[in-house]
Order: sequence, then structure tokens, then C-alpha cells
Amino acid sequence: MEKNVTVYTTTTCPYCTMVKGFLSQNNIPFKEVNVENDPAMMQKVVDQTGQMGVPQTEIDGKWVLGFDPTRILEALK
Repeated sequence: MEKNVTVYTTTTCPYCTMVKGFLSQNNIPFKEVNVENDPAMMQKVVDQTGQMGVPQTEIDGKWVLGFDPTRILEALK
């Protein structure tokens, strides 16, 4: 069963680009939400994780902060 993967990003974040590249290279479909354009979504991320930084990747309710391929793959299992 396919997991729901959402990556919360900003335009200027190099680690956001790295996460998106990692997911694409591994054929993992994902939705991107640019929190610069959607302050309400940034507030959702802060409320859920207590963290303001990006990227944050939500995989079926599990959160991975930053560019962490190992934790992303673990959350996808």
C-alpha cells in the first residue's frame, strides 16, 4: 500500500531540494507544500512537530525533520 508523503519546503532551502531529489530518484511519489506561500500550513507543521525548520516530511502522520534519507526510508516501511 502506497504511503502519503508530503514535503514542506521553502523556495530557498537547499535541503528541501535534496529531499525532493532523493524521493524522485527512488520513485517515491510526494506532494510538495511551499510554506512561504501558505502560512497556515507552516503553522500546522509547527503545531504538529514543534519545529520551524524545513524541510519536514510527513509520511502517513510520521514526521522526518531535515534531509534524513535513512529515517525517510524507515517511515516508508
